[in-house]
Amino acid sequence: MKRIDYLDDPAAPPANSLVPSANAVVINEHGEILLIRRTDNGNWSLPGGAMDIGERIDQTAVREVREETGIICEVLGLVGIYTNPRHVLEYTSNGEVRQEFSIVFRALAVEGEPTPSSESSEVRWVAADDLHRFAMHPSMRQRIEHYLEGRDRPYIG
Repeated sequence: MKRIDYLDDPAAPPANSLVPSANAVVINEHGEILLIRRTDNGNWSLPGGAMDIGERIDQTAVREVREETGIICEVLGLVGIYTNPRHVLEYTSNGEVRQEFSIVFRALAVEGEPTPSSESSEVRWVAADDLHRFAMHPSMRQRIEHYLEGRDRPYIG
């Protein structure tokens, strides 16, 4: 399955679904941020994914981090809620076009070793000063920047 992100693109297909999802900015004891290289588009990203029926959104973040990276984390707080209707995600295998709906958490790694999965071809701890070297979608970079700004209130937008 291939994923194409569109942001402020007049050629983007119209959204036909809305799926609650969670990402996590996971930090290790050195203050490094956990990144994955997505298998569906090759971009670097925070780990995360869709919420399952029967779970809380913070549980979604913890589960997705574990599944995509092998790292077990503890949620510490909220970075923001990202619902930009001008950001859509097209999944080419089934024609789904999702409007962005992601709740991004701050989290601390508590155990595990970075391990790739079917959704992540690479998993790395990255120092904040090195983030510019990693190709990622602008919406993902925005989420990380909001975390790094140390805002006193979550972003909502």
